[in-house]
Amino acid sequence: MENIETAILLMVVGMATVFVILLIVICLGKLLITLVNKYAPEEVVSVKREASQGPAPIPGNILAAITAAVNVVTHGKGKITKVEKL
Repeated sequence: MENIETAILLMVVGMATVFVILLIVICLGKLLITLVNKYAPEEVVSVKREASQGPAPIPGNILAAITAAVNVVTHGKGKITKVEKL
């Protein structure tokens, strides 16, 4: 009976130790994230909008390839209304 009590005590101490260490790791991780966000914020990249120019035209050979692919996949029932570069 004494061996079982010792085994259970050892198991409880081991599980408590693992739990405490995991809590420490979580707290240190949150602290690190907070410090990094505070002292090294993410750089904001401004996007240049070119209102005067529209989207670049799609070359004819690429447009033909897209049209052919749509025709093959839809068995000629598909219709392309607009193609624009993202």
